[in-house]
Amino acid sequence: MIEAVGLTKRYGVKTAVDDLSFQVRPGAVTGFLGPNGSGKSTTMRMILGLDRPTAGHVTIGGHPYRSLPNAPRQVGALLDAKGVHGGRSARNHLLSLAQLAGIPAARVDEVLGVVGLRDVARRRSSGFSLGMGQRLGIAAALLGDPQVLLFDEPVNGLDPEGIHWVRNLMKSLAAEGRTVFVSSHLMSEMALTADHLIVIGRGRLLSDMSVTDFISANSADFARVRVPEGGPEDRQKLTATLIEAGGRVLSEPGGALRVTGLPLPRISDLAHKCDVRLWELSPHQASLEEAYMRLTQGLVDYRSTDDAKAGLAEPVPLDPYGNPLGGHADLPVEPVEVPQEGWYAPPPPGPRPAPDPTPLPTPAAEPSSAAPAGEQTSKDPR
Repeated sequence: MIEAVGLTKRYGVKTAVDDLSFQVRPGAVTGFLGPNGSGKSTTMRMILGLDRPTAGHVTIGGHPYRSLPNAPRQVGALLDAKGVHGGRSARNHLLSLAQLAGIPAARVDEVLGVVGLRDVARRRSSGFSLGMGQRLGIAAALLGDPQVLLFDEPVNGLDPEGIHWVRNLMKSLAAEGRTVFVSSHLMSEMALTADHLIVIGRGRLLSDMSVTDFISANSADFARVRVPEGGPEDRQKLTATLIEAGGRVLSEPGGALRVTGLPLPRISDLAHKCDVRLWELSPHQASLEEAYMRLTQGLVDYRSTDDAKAGLAEPVPLDPYGNPLGGHADLPVEPVEVPQEGWYAPPPPGPRPAPDPTPLPTPAAEPSSAAPAGEQTSKDPR
């Protein structure tokens, strides 16, 4: 078991991990989630003794990592798949790790087979793809047959078959009673792999619960209702009836209604009462990704802005109701045509350079077409 108590790490004035306490228990896959910069990698480094905490402590099986006898046989980790000498073959890389930990050489061939790299075992790792490097890192973590395993983004660079293999590997390791701690940004994969979640944001603990409880606590279930197309009167009548009964109704893209506050049987009864036929009445539960986004939406450090090219087109003026001025809400708005040749982007904001004081040359006057034939202009050199 991994246990962190009051774990804190500061780099100067920046606090990467702030009074973090949690437990990672054996027999389950525990997902470690959080936005970029939330402190996940720093926490894993402190678990493995690579960084010293500023305050607090973290133990594995009741002991700090540095105090564990022959730690590679008790703890396996994948933090950086690129941390391999490129001149060594996959087998020699694992063989050197095995010799340092007193692990038999036969174990090297075993883990190469487990991760599917036996056919390329004698190739230099510098020629490995990202996915092959991930497999080699997982092999190194499994080398000592440890009871505690930590993986940081283990499916990065893997194809669908490889992702499926890692998912089953994590589950099988946990089923054997091992402690499996996995950090990942792939919410869909965590939903299929993890049994428990630890979520942090800006170094602080946000959630520590099962996947099911996490989704329920950070999302609102709703019913999706759809009426026959071409019947806006029925849609409006049903909406009014549901709101009057205490429900909350939101419109979804495509014409469906999202209803909260009313159970499905009650929605069906109300639709029958107001004589509205339903094409769809289905329950909907938020995904892990939706629940995670709702919890962490205010803790993201890096956000995208609108595409700057959007400012090249003239904005369409709207009336107070959001309709284009001079038009109708149901009519399409004519797009602003931008020339494809010869157009230029406006200069960026900021002070503009002073205009060049040098006057432009005056073009030479051309002969008047109204002059009589044979008459010379005043600029004729003759």
